Amino acid sequence: MQRENNYPCIMIQGTSSNAGKSVAVTALCRIFAKRGYKVAPFKSQNMSLNSYTTNEDAEIAMAQVLQAEAAGVEPSYNMNPILLKPKEDFISQVIVHGKPAGDMNFYHYQNNFRQEALAAIESSINALKEDYDVIVIEGAGSPAEINMLDKDLANMQIARMADADVILVADIDRGGVFASIAGTFSLLPEEDRNRIKGIIINKFRGNLDILMPGIRQIEEIVGVPVLGVLPYDDDLKLPEEDSASLSEHKYRGDGDVVIGVLRLPRISNFTDIDPLEYEPDVTIKLIEMDDEIGDVDALILPGTRNSVSDLVALKKSGHADKIVELSKKIPVFGICGGYQILGTMIHDEDHQESKHGTVEGLGLLDIETRFGEVEKVITQSNGILTGKGMFKDLEGELVEGYELHEGTSSINNSQALIKIVKGFGNDSKGYDGAVNGLVSGTYLHGIFHNFKFRRTFTDHVRSSKGMEKLGFGTDDFEDMKRSSIERLANIFEENVDMSIIDAKLVDIQR
Repeated sequence: MQRENNYPCIMIQGTSSNAGKSVAVTALCRIFAKRGYKVAPFKSQNMSLNSYTTNEDAEIAMAQVLQAEAAGVEPSYNMNPILLKPKEDFISQVIVHGKPAGDMNFYHYQNNFRQEALAAIESSINALKEDYDVIVIEGAGSPAEINMLDKDLANMQIARMADADVILVADIDRGGVFASIAGTFSLLPEEDRNRIKGIIINKFRGNLDILMPGIRQIEEIVGVPVLGVLPYDDDLKLPEEDSASLSEHKYRGDGDVVIGVLRLPRISNFTDIDPLEYEPDVTIKLIEMDDEIGDVDALILPGTRNSVSDLVALKKSGHADKIVELSKKIPVFGICGGYQILGTMIHDEDHQESKHGTVEGLGLLDIETRFGEVEKVITQSNGILTGKGMFKDLEGELVEGYELHEGTSSINNSQALIKIVKGFGNDSKGYDGAVNGLVSGTYLHGIFHNFKFRRTFTDHVRSSKGMEKLGFGTDDFEDMKRSSIERLANIFEENVDMSIIDAKLVDIQR
């Protein structure tokens, strides 16, 4: 049936960053999907180092991937047409429709690239309208940044482009919630204020009766109803969007197996570590650059947006020598940029990564990495484990992941971790990763999302501590993620008056 141009677009904006926009979009995607609608999440412009490769071989922010999962649809670059990945010195790599468009500073992006960005955003909105019943749009930061209103690419400019009604989310946990709501309304032009149809107060921990007089007054002040108050829920286990949130989780879990994770200065794709948190007896210890590594049972070097600069930072902090020392006793595992750091050399003659140029690695894996030889690798990948090192019992096991890297690594293939079936790997010659005793690494993000691979890694640590291996039972991570999405949707429906939001859906042509 040919649809008319009346697709409902609902937009979630916030009074600040981290107000709860992303979780509100995730909840609505799940709610609408369960009602039988074909729903798509959308964020016009996301600044994040946590990204994913879609099956289009396109790079988008991880938050939109989770939202697509909640909606029960395949992620697409149209759900996040612009992704900004901070690099260094106020430079970001700009990803447009899933592919790199270049490294740009803020001035160049806002003044010379803005029209191209708007065109890409509008193209994606129109593409989603062709295929979906409902589009749930996430804003960024606050719509009331008055110094940026004429440069907006993420809030009211997008609401106008999509003709979307707006729900405003405010975080009460940080204090000043009513001032933030009133301030947002007072700073917006009348046209934009009129788009806001409701308010949600998020992260509430107290007695709702005490809050109600303030709710009634703010409704009178701004002339818009408060649709609900969402409780703070520590039990929700969903991937974090921003690396800044890692500071709240110095230790994750309370098990006897302690896995240290280096918080590299430019850490990226830190959701690679999430599945380890759900191992029943594992504690994740996040190690800052000025911390002591301390007593850990295994160590992970995660992805980084700039492996050369972060390698230099590791050496300056003293962690590099400690990692080399620990590698003789405990497993050390590197992912993508962390994998490159474990090698003998990173060649960057053209300063593609940083001002440092070529830098000697930690020398724990016999690989050399070069930048500038290929375009950025963006692909979903899979391959067969070669059965090396602690993964000897998994020889022939299929593992899946995704690749996002600009360097290529040369290696003696007899030392490779994975024989590539689909993907690029080290250097497009059919192998990925490397193993050397207790040290190993891979370019495949999401490697620990493979249950048998993850459990083999943690069981090796358990065994070395004299603990009983757990074996291959239930994948607690996938179960917890699914249940958390369902719980989030239920909490939202139980605490938010959906009538105003539902009114937007009445005229859908199905």
